[in-house]
Amino acid sequence: MKLCLRSKLQHCAALALCFAALFQPAPVQAFEEFEINVQGDDDALRSALRRSSLLRAAFDEGVQDAFEVFTIARAEYGQLIGIFYEAGFYAPEISVLIDGREAADISPLNPPSEIGRIVLELTPGPAFTFGRTELAPLARRAELPPAFASGEPARSTVIRDAAREAVDGWRAEGHAQADVAGEDITARHPPGELDVSVQIAPGPRLRFGELRPDGQERTRPSRIVAIAGLPTGEVFSPDDMQRAADRLRRTGTFASVALREAEEANPDGTLDIDASVVEAPLRRIGAGVEIDTEAGGKLSAFWLHRNLLGGAERFRIEGTISGIGARSGKIDYRLRTEFSRPATFTPDTTLNLGTLIETDREDDYEARRARVEVGLEHRFSDELTFGGGVAFLLERADFGPDLSIRRDFRMLQLPLFVEWDRRDDMRAPTRGFFARGEVMPFLGLSGTDNGARAYADLRAYRAIGQDDGVVLAGRVQAGAIFGAALDRTPRDLLFYSGGSGTVRGQPFESLGVTSGGVRSGGRGFAALSTEMRVRATETIGVAAFIDAGYVSDGPFSGASDWHAGAGLGLRYDTPVGPLRVDLGYPVAGDTGRGIQLYLGIGHSF
Repeated sequence: MKLCLRSKLQHCAALALCFAALFQPAPVQAFEEFEINVQGDDDALRSALRRSSLLRAAFDEGVQDAFEVFTIARAEYGQLIGIFYEAGFYAPEISVLIDGREAADISPLNPPSEIGRIVLELTPGPAFTFGRTELAPLARRAELPPAFASGEPARSTVIRDAAREAVDGWRAEGHAQADVAGEDITARHPPGELDVSVQIAPGPRLRFGELRPDGQERTRPSRIVAIAGLPTGEVFSPDDMQRAADRLRRTGTFASVALREAEEANPDGTLDIDASVVEAPLRRIGAGVEIDTEAGGKLSAFWLHRNLLGGAERFRIEGTISGIGARSGKIDYRLRTEFSRPATFTPDTTLNLGTLIETDREDDYEARRARVEVGLEHRFSDELTFGGGVAFLLERADFGPDLSIRRDFRMLQLPLFVEWDRRDDMRAPTRGFFARGEVMPFLGLSGTDNGARAYADLRAYRAIGQDDGVVLAGRVQAGAIFGAALDRTPRDLLFYSGGSGTVRGQPFESLGVTSGGVRSGGRGFAALSTEMRVRATETIGVAAFIDAGYVSDGPFSGASDWHAGAGLGLRYDTPVGPLRVDLGYPVAGDTGRGIQLYLGIGHSF
């Protein structure tokens, strides 16, 4: 016979199934044919039922054991009735026929030893709409889904979403223990309406109590509390809880972080929060390879400690060898160390210490430099970050004709930056924008003038086409040095154009200026890059790009020159970002040297 709304089995039937399983003979071949028949013309419902069918999944997986198939068939009623409810059908007929017999009518004590054919006969019945809808009490700012209204399709998911919105509304106002207190749902078959009444219990308005860390092995609990920055004593807020969890995750010290409210509030109206953490491995090593036709190959490696002093401090050492097989320049070396301590002064402020020792040998100069920096970085929100610090730079540079001019630069720097990141994905953005501005006043101690360096980097992304298969990306860079003469400015601060970071298709740092017979970087700089990225398959994409760059003697004044390049690229998605291959060719200017090849990980911008 056909079953209407059969979804529960008696406890004795379940026990009988378990008992029968103990005495089942060896599996035999079964389940050779399977058919699903859905009455009506609702294609969306038909697809949902087929996707959710347990028997269909078992048939596709080749399940053959007769008793296992019989058990799945008995569970099919409850599985599919939930799908009907989600679509707004509250009087369906579900029939699961095993070789012509209704599965629910077969005794679990005498299950079939062989199964040849199973047919699902599904009749949705009338589609219900909401009749009377009540959900109360509501918080002042709570907004229920528009679909939860009289006359709208009575989908069970809409009821669930409306109840969740009501509870979240109370939680947002400090009622941390708000929950559904009761519900009364009545299906009136004529005229096919569903009356819904949901009662919410807001509970008391609570304040944050203590954060109670758990699961840490090497991190001091006091540091976990400081980094999370939970506002103890203030009114409970889910957003504050989320921000606290995000702060802990951003340190990189923890593989997982979960914040949960205590089951019971304290007598003083506070609610403690349990922070369950799992620490990531202490150390990490990595290496990278980049290839540039003009600048040559670059090998890099790093060693990272995620919890150096037991307070989620990160320490990183990175070494780089570049210019391997370069057509211009020579082999250079770089050693950099970075130390960061989160939650310094405030939960959103990070202390950074860094050192740098490197050689920098190009066609028009050779330099050896060392730099020490200390700074603070404050995160105002998920999108906006500000930072500042102080640094000391020591550089010895040889430049001019035959590198005959030597100058020792000593400089005190005050680097400041602001960053606004609204990209939808940092590794492969399709929408949004990124903006970074830098200003660095500097005080010349020896060999250099006083002045300031400014730099801006603006990027924008827009997806178009079906399934966002095409992404248009653009980038504008601009920089200037004020106050210091060219020959009294460290080579590291001057601007060049050319290479993968500015103009692809032109050799690395191939465009500078010539002043007084001496070639060098300029004090003014601008670059424009445009790229069209097209997804060919799920993992492969192609790109076309055009870049242009400009360098001037003064801050956008005096002697200047520009060049441009264009080309095509290939992208292959990996878990760490797209593997990038670009071929660029010079299209303007006199610095070109033929086709340039670029290999790396991640988009060019």
